[in-house]
Amino acid sequence: MGLRINQNIAAQNAYRNLSVTDGQMSKSLEKLSSGFRINRAADDAAGLSISEGLRAQIGGLKVAVRNAQEGVSVVQTAEGALTEVHAILQRMRDLGVQANNTGSQNTEARTAAQTEFNQLSSELDRIGSTTSFGKSKLLDGTYGNTSASLSGAITGATSGVTVVAGTDDEFTITATGTSFQKSDGTFAAPSGDLTVTVAAGTYSSAGAYQKAVQDGLDAALTADGFSAGTMKANVTDNGGGVWKIELTSDKALTAANTGGEFIIATGANAIGMANGGTSTTTGTGGGTFQVGANNNSAEQIRISIAKVDASALGLGGVDLVNNASGAIDLLDTAIGQVSTQRATLGAYQNRFEHTINNLNVAVENLSASESRIRDTDMAQEMVSFTRAQILSQAGTSMLAQANQAPQSVLSLLR
Repeated sequence: MGLRINQNIAAQNAYRNLSVTDGQMSKSLEKLSSGFRINRAADDAAGLSISEGLRAQIGGLKVAVRNAQEGVSVVQTAEGALTEVHAILQRMRDLGVQANNTGSQNTEARTAAQTEFNQLSSELDRIGSTTSFGKSKLLDGTYGNTSASLSGAITGATSGVTVVAGTDDEFTITATGTSFQKSDGTFAAPSGDLTVTVAAGTYSSAGAYQKAVQDGLDAALTADGFSAGTMKANVTDNGGGVWKIELTSDKALTAANTGGEFIIATGANAIGMANGGTSTTTGTGGGTFQVGANNNSAEQIRISIAKVDASALGLGGVDLVNNASGAIDLLDTAIGQVSTQRATLGAYQNRFEHTINNLNVAVENLSASESRIRDTDMAQEMVSFTRAQILSQAGTSMLAQANQAPQSVLSLLR
């Protein structure tokens, strides 16, 4: 072969191979030191895209676990307050049973029982108005609920309102964008328009007409699976021959908490609200927990907590002095009402706990998938690093030998 000085092809070849080996060793060092097989998109473009999507899901699910844990805390806070409400109601009932024993309880003794009853009633109101989680009130009727109302006026009502059977004894309510709370605590929209029948007759007072409308509302609601009183009617005499009528619900929830309304679809004359009256929605709603990584209603749990105070429990105006027996019946109803609410909260808590378990399993499996794509197999990479390290040492030695090769030319020049 020819002996050349200007071009050392063997040295160039050794240098090229040494450069490739150094690059491989550098990448192995990066993977071993970072623990990641993919440190840049060039390492595995498709793998990077997939693993980043998995990372987004994993991060979202980890936050969802914390959200569900906060849901458990909210429910436990409310249920803890209701535990004391139950204790108060049981004491109230004891006072009612005691006061009803008129054979030994004189007026003075029953008055003393009434005094304690009133104090306990005030404590119920205080618990209802102050129980909070952070700045969210839990028992004042606003948590997870919005209030929707429809109002209008009946004019010329000085001598009363006459409802004629078959002519104006029905009206239909369409609840647009609004769901109502059922007896099990869940929310659902009516299956269709609610047809309310008002008993035919002449109603000479606002109160009498209000009762007739309420009876019709309750019948329509219970027929559709909702509790009586879910929607309430209120009729007031504004004077000057004008009655104001209002339909309200504090157990309503509007879609995305953005708004909803009641609309009188047909038969408006039956309640004197021309063009459906005026519809409003108030309340912040709340009570929605994001328990998934995506913006999807199926990955949310929405809870609501009914209002708890003496009035909401039907204990306003209880008179142990003159009607202790009636108080016992009211207290039995209130105790059952609170029991139902506590049972509902317990069901929510169990659901949250199952949700947390499911989310943790999903996080574990997705993390394993992301790890298989993104993380370095340390044993395999150490094999590659050792190979590159040995080749680098050999390449360095061979480059030194190649650089010495042109010196053989000097023997020809002696």
